[in-house]
Amino acid sequence: MLNHEINKAFRSRLASGGAVLLPGAANALAARIIADLGFEAIYLSGAGLTNTYLGLPDLGFISLPEIAQHTASIRDATDLPIVVDADTGFGNALNVRHTIRTLERAGASAVQIEDQVSPKRCGHFSGKDVVDLSEARSRIKAAVDARQDRNLMIVARTDARATLGLSAAIERAQAFIEDGADITFVEAPESLEEIREIPARLKGTPQLVNLVVGGRTPIPPFAELDETGFALVLYANVALQGAIHGMQAALGRLMTDGRLDEGGPVASFKERQRLVQKPLFDELEERYSTDEAGA
Repeated sequence: MLNHEINKAFRSRLASGGAVLLPGAANALAARIIADLGFEAIYLSGAGLTNTYLGLPDLGFISLPEIAQHTASIRDATDLPIVVDADTGFGNALNVRHTIRTLERAGASAVQIEDQVSPKRCGHFSGKDVVDLSEARSRIKAAVDARQDRNLMIVARTDARATLGLSAAIERAQAFIEDGADITFVEAPESLEEIREIPARLKGTPQLVNLVVGGRTPIPPFAELDETGFALVLYANVALQGAIHGMQAALGRLMTDGRLDEGGPVASFKERQRLVQKPLFDELEERYSTDEAGA
């Protein structure tokens, strides 16, 4: 499917009502698993990419070329919409423009830009701060203007809850809506009451809520968040935290026992090949070998 068709369908899906459960992927294999399990969309997590690709914490170490490379890999692996975390946009409004153009070409369906100072920090870390409102708005305006496919959505994130309070964060989100943002994202509300207040005060524009396992935000049931009015319910790094747990279990068994077979806490060899589409490439190899023989 062409990317503009994916983007159009994703925009239509969000407009139709009903929340989308949005898991994060740090690489193409995770994206294949997400698609295989029947989810509707994928989130490329900047934190997850930094953790897995660099082995570093989410403190602004990842770059635009690295995010674009992984966006393109995920787009090649699946036709699901991809919401791409682009941190602060990597500079001023002109840099944000370049970021949007780059990620749109790479296959993004939505791009998230936030209002933190650079270098940014994970939204659930302490010590983060936000730029002044005029600079934050300039980023969103540039992002909105930069897209060439009008169905590419701009996700405007604010981290102001931690430093300015919830009301100021919601006011920023409202300003971003006025600047053309398609989705707003108030990061790290710290109570159920705060979670409910966000869509109640930002009616008419899709809202994203980020649920971090072990983070600052409580985790209500999906049905409750759907009823509250959220359009996207994000679990940015559940796949990553699950993978860490699985690797520790498998490698811990290997260290203890000195051997490991398919009876251990691992996926089978056959399942691994299925997920990376080995049967498809076997068919293609046979087709092209036959064509060459007949030429």
